[in-house]
Amino acid sequence: MTRVRTTRTGDGRCLEVSHVVGVPASDAWDPLVDTTQWPAWSPTVIGVEATDRRVRADTTGRIRVPGVWLPFRITSCTERRWAWRVAGLPATGHRVDDLGDHRCRIAFELPLSGSGYVPVCLRALENLEELLDDRAAMAQ
Repeated sequence: MTRVRTTRTGDGRCLEVSHVVGVPASDAWDPLVDTTQWPAWSPTVIGVEATDRRVRADTTGRIRVPGVWLPFRITSCTERRWAWRVAGLPATGHRVDDLGDHRCRIAFELPLSGSGYVPVCLRALENLEELLDDRAAMAQ
């Protein structure tokens, strides 16, 4: 199930773009926090340089998007949610909700002004599901 909705988080009101996948939450969380995996699922990130391979609060670095490198800083990181600023601007929050029975919801939280980024998030969710399906198939 994929959905786009307005919701409220600890950071205030936002747009949430989410998709339910058939993997444990820990499996879905891994590619979100491993900076070396971002280009595998992000439609816009083609390179990453970071102070930490796995994000934590205050991880910094830069991402390469077509034509330019942009600085980033992780502004918060909890057990299954992290948020960042890219080029000094609030960007997406990334969250995984454990739904039990080897299911979880992957969600991107966007500032209300970021509605134009919804298609990019939908594509990222498709890419993540493919990546996770491929990993599950290889594990069997």
